[in-house]
Formats: sequence, structure tokens, C-alpha cells
Amino acid sequence: MIKIAIDAMGGDRGPRVTVPAAVAMTKKYGDLHLILVGDEAVIRRYLRAIKADTHERLSIHHTDVFVAMDESPVQALRSKKETSSMGIALNLVKQGQAQACVSAGNTGALMVLARFILRTLANIDRPALIHALPTSLPDKCVRVLDLGANVDSSPEQLVEFAVMGSVLTRAVDNIEKPTVALLNVGTEEIKGNELVKKTAELLTQQSHVNYIGYIEGHHIYSGKANVVVCDGFVGNVSLKASEGLAKLILGSLKEGFQANIFTKLAGLAALGVLKKVRRKLDPERYNGASLVGLQGIVIKSHGHVSENAFANAIHEAIVEVQKDVPSKINEEILLILKEKQSA
Repeated sequence: MIKIAIDAMGGDRGPRVTVPAAVAMTKKYGDLHLILVGDEAVIRRYLRAIKADTHERLSIHHTDVFVAMDESPVQALRSKKETSSMGIALNLVKQGQAQACVSAGNTGALMVLARFILRTLANIDRPALIHALPTSLPDKCVRVLDLGANVDSSPEQLVEFAVMGSVLTRAVDNIEKPTVALLNVGTEEIKGNELVKKTAELLTQQSHVNYIGYIEGHHIYSGKANVVVCDGFVGNVSLKASEGLAKLILGSLKEGFQANIFTKLAGLAALGVLKKVRRKLDPERYNGASLVGLQGIVIKSHGHVSENAFANAIHEAIVEVQKDVPSKINEEILLILKEKQSA
């Protein structure tokens, strides 16, 4: 039985989204037990609204304290790490009562609380946020990290991110030797700042990473690399810009085909293609970023998402539990350290 703690109160829509998504996932997976952490009266109201109820695989852990989306992460750590829906969900993982935590709540608070409660794996300096994005290759994604857990990173930390991203991709996407690229302003060796150049130098010496060199922003979605590494500032800006562009494209297509009767008819003729494009570009399809490097699995969902998108985040947690990602990352890091000591 896979047990996952859900921060039911987190996100812009809270239990209006998290509760129906949780119910749907327990119906889909017979070996899944979800613990909804939050205000029991509110959760039960949403359960009644969809004519559902708790059962042996859907339980409630009550708390009427939650972390607001605009709340200071420091304040959340000081006063809500033990009492909030987010903090309790993370503590359930720490105590072994759940194997993963999924939250759509305050990103900064989740990262701070997760690091404080679960701690990083031994020999991992900082956790990183990794997210799957679509590529031009059919049914192939690229995983990018760090997407905002660390605004500033050292070359050594970026190498750790590369190792963790490679291990997760190998386990979750079943790719034996994932290709790893470093995000840069150009592909030539002379380009980039000192952080990127030093990281590239270290990666070329790392036998546990299938490093293929630099990659530019417009090649992230080409499928040239399975994993793309960057610092959190660059990664977060890249992700938000990409999501904005995807919405612009989809919105422009919709507006264009609704302009007049002729474009509407053209839209009907192209409906199959448009649905395929929408499905590929829709950010919600890839919802669920993993905070890797912790002694437990933590999945961050976007705050303003649909039920289907939140269900996708739960699915990511299920896969990572099944693949035992933290243990695999720990084993890889220990193997690297052992090889360094014997060299």
C-alpha cells in the first residue's frame, strides 16, 4: 500500500481541487491510501459535494491551521511547522506514516519546512526543484533543475543537481543513461559566466553523469538532453516564461479561430490538430515538481491548478515512491564519494 499525505488546504483553490483529485486517484489506484491533512469540516463538505466519503484508503488528519500563499516562509517555520496542514503532511512523511507529501501551497514555505522537517540526504548540500517539460519528440519529456529552490548555487551544488536529476530520470523515465546538459547563453566553450564554466569543468570529470555539454534556452524543448541543469534563478525565470508563452500561443489560437464564421469553420476542420497541440503545450499535464535531495519525497503542485493537474502531481508522487527515488540518489552519492576516496 502506497501512503501519501496531501496538504488539502494548500494552493489558491485548496480543498475545492485537492479533495476531488484525491478521490479520483484512490478510485484509479487500488493500492493507494491518501491522507487529507486539513480542516475536517471543510474537507467533508467538499466530499459531500461530489457524493464521496472517506473510506479505508482515504482518511482525514484534522487541523484548522494552514500556510497562506503570501505568508513568509520564516513565519511559517517559526509558528506553523507542527500545526499547519503543510507541516503535518511533511511530519507524516518524517514519522513514516506516509511515503510522500504533495502540496500546492506556498512554494517558499514548502521548501523551508521540507528542508527543516525532513532534512537533506547525507552528503547533499541543498535540495533542488526538478520539473518535467514537454519536448518536440513524441511522448518524451525533459527534466529541468533547479527551478527555484536555490537562487544562488555553487558549481559543486550544480554538479549535485546533475547527479540527482540523472538518478531521478533514470528511475522514473526508465532511461538507462540520461543525457545531461548545462543551460548556457551559447554552446561554445568560451561562453557563459564563471559559475557555468566551472560547473562544466567539474561535470566533464564526473563519470556518474552522462554530460553532453552546453544547451541554449531554445533547445530545452528539442529533446537533445534528458536533463537540463541550471541555478534556481535562471530555472525559475525560464519556467515561468515558458508557461506564459504556452498560454499566449493557446490563447492566440483560440482567439484566431473564433474571429468570424470562416475561422470558426476552419477551427472545426482543424479540431483534432488543435486538441493535440493543446495537450502537448498544456502546463497542467506536467504539473508536479519534485524537491529532490531530501530524506523523503515532496511534490510541489502549482497553486492555481485544476483537479486533473493536481491528480498529475499525486501521480508523480506515486511513481517516485514506487521507484524509491531518495534511496537511489543516496546510493549514487555514496558511490561517488567512495570512488573519490579510493582514487
